[in-house]
Amino acid sequence: MVLPSLVLVGMALVWALLAASAQIQCVDAARAGARAAARQDPPEAVLATVRRAAPPDAKVTVSREGDLVRVTVGARTPGPTALSLELKDEAVALAEETVGETAAGVDGG
Repeated sequence: MVLPSLVLVGMALVWALLAASAQIQCVDAARAGARAAARQDPPEAVLATVRRAAPPDAKVTVSREGDLVRVTVGARTPGPTALSLELKDEAVALAEETVGETAAGVDGG
């Protein structure tokens, strides 16, 4: 009875480590994508940057709202579907072409 319990606990720990690793990958991918989008990289390059850092089969959304670029990365935890959780992270960055625009007009000379 003890051995099956130990195996079950061990499997749960491995699953938790895989889930934590996938969440960290989502965070890293969202941040890398937001930086690339803020630099005005082409959309294909932004998606390629995100895909390199994201977990397999991650859903990626890149949008722009005024001066801000927003990248959202979502993925499912690895393992059985019954234990699967939706992991998601979002990063926002100020577009580089807008940096310093407001400060130049305020000084006036």
